[in-house]
Amino acid sequence: MIASLLIANRGEIACRVIRTARKMGIRSVAVYSDADTRALHVRMADEAVHIGPSPARESYLVGDKIIAAAKATGAEAIHPGYGFLSENADFAQAVLDAGLIWVGPRPESIRAMGLKDAAKQRMIDAGVPVTPGYLGADQSPATLAAEAGKIGYPILIKAVAGGGGKGMRRVEAPAEFTDALASCQREAASSFGDDRVLLEKYILSPRHIEVQVFGDTHGNVVHLFERDCSLQRRHQKVIEEAPAPGMDDATRASICDAAVKAAKAVDYVGAGTIEFIADTSDREDGGSGLRADRIWFMEMNTRLQVEHPVTEEITGQDLVEWQLRVASGEPLPKRQDELTINGWAIEARLYAEDPARDFLPSVGRLEHFDLGVEAGEEGRIETGVEEGDAISPFYDPMIAKLIARGDDRNEAITSLAAIIDELEIWPVRTNAGFLFNALVHPAFVAAEIDTGFIARDLDALVPDPEPDEAIWRGAAAVALAEDDDGEGLGTLAGFRLNAPANRAVSLGRGGTFRTVSLDGEGETVPVSGFRDDERVVVFLEGQAYAFDRAARGSVGAGAGSGAILSPMPGKVTAVDVALGETVTKGQRLLTLEAMKMEHGLVAPFDGTVAELSAVAGAQVAEGIVLVKVEPDERHPGESRDPGR
Repeated sequence: MIASLLIANRGEIACRVIRTARKMGIRSVAVYSDADTRALHVRMADEAVHIGPSPARESYLVGDKIIAAAKATGAEAIHPGYGFLSENADFAQAVLDAGLIWVGPRPESIRAMGLKDAAKQRMIDAGVPVTPGYLGADQSPATLAAEAGKIGYPILIKAVAGGGGKGMRRVEAPAEFTDALASCQREAASSFGDDRVLLEKYILSPRHIEVQVFGDTHGNVVHLFERDCSLQRRHQKVIEEAPAPGMDDATRASICDAAVKAAKAVDYVGAGTIEFIADTSDREDGGSGLRADRIWFMEMNTRLQVEHPVTEEITGQDLVEWQLRVASGEPLPKRQDELTINGWAIEARLYAEDPARDFLPSVGRLEHFDLGVEAGEEGRIETGVEEGDAISPFYDPMIAKLIARGDDRNEAITSLAAIIDELEIWPVRTNAGFLFNALVHPAFVAAEIDTGFIARDLDALVPDPEPDEAIWRGAAAVALAEDDDGEGLGTLAGFRLNAPANRAVSLGRGGTFRTVSLDGEGETVPVSGFRDDERVVVFLEGQAYAFDRAARGSVGAGAGSGAILSPMPGKVTAVDVALGETVTKGQRLLTLEAMKMEHGLVAPFDGTVAELSAVAGAQVAEGIVLVKVEPDERHPGESRDPGR
């Protein structure tokens, strides 16, 4: 067995490999860049080596530095994780040439599957069904256009050396082909140094099904069943599950047998994934659309996959342990007849990105970071960060993988949604609310999914960044909550609660403050959250909502449910209403200048100005009642405007 292992990666996969190595008694060595000096994988490893500046091309992608680190620390083997150099055949060969063990497939297997056209031809020769298309050597625009016509539109142009969604164009009609081809070739040349393309029939309702395969040096190859990775955004996987919904025994046997054939065709050793595309445009067979004669080989990933935990959860196997045992020369730990499916597992990729801003990456320090679930309880968390760590702009913005298992699909969905609802991450923005909405979407629950699901329903999946009235009240409850001993909650204290009664507090967003009362009627959602001297942040169904809290402490019920209080000492610069005036919810009542900013104070509901003590130009102290609005005869939260 390998005694010492260098992990040529970072983040959650490096932490994942280190945990299994520790379990097996294998010494671990981490590598790190300037940006990762204090990263979790560095802190977890038995030893760590600095390999260069923050950009990956100067550190994690420099094979010579990684091999030198292995030799300097006495590591016997190198595990590449995924991404970076994991599918680089030249690096794999260099590791072997240096006398080290490569925890991965043979370099020649990586090369055989690295070019899409050659890989598809090899699969055809092995009797594996492939998507209808063109793999020819003639790359002239005229020939490619003619072949596209033979295949029939819509078609997909794919870079031969492509991956990660790059070098790929969907073409709907012949008139679009020339421009799409030129664009695809430019991107392929820039990203991969190879502008060659292949053509495939574009499947209108595709599902992405992949099969986990494993081979050893003794000639054994097995599969560990399939995963469905159809929920994708811009060709990047978002939610994965195992097994695939709607997969019957006969279809499973067909696709898994094809995957084993594919692996054997390249003498595969180690963990790999055979990716298939399934045409589900005909749903007359009960809704799944999965049939053996409509599933085709797409490509092979010659490494461990991000989504491997769902396979581990349904089979009870540790795939990293399998990798290390196979790399040590041992036979596969299980025979095919010893592997079974037990239950259902779903994984969601938690990214540092803001769905409300077109998924723009979000970077910065994780000042408040609570993933909620402890290992072995409600679910499984794979992460490479802890509270206080920073999300760097230099690498992939994935914060964690969230995995839930259940006896069936509905139980797994419910468990994963509950995990996401418990998340508390601030001030880095995440896609947690987006993930929650995807999981509970009726089409996903009914397994009516394909790779176009997210694009079709994006508006429904992206959470509203603005809180509704119930969330405002939940934030007020957080602001007013007390510890069990009656003292106010400490800085960044997290908790979950229902609303205390008879209290009011001034909260703001975007410089506009309002008094939020917990008196009387009105829904208060049981949010979780924290407060400090400056803000209240609450979390609901994965989404974070921040409220300004200029005044420390709370305002008692004596202020009244319609009282508008000064949130901090300041100067009244404008009064926009008069005594007795009718106002509507959200209408600006006055403006307070404080902390070099103007803060608008607004009506909490429709009503009438019953008291007005504010005078333009006056200095006011914190907590002073400036205006009082009495609600009209309607429910305080009901607008006069029926269209609102």
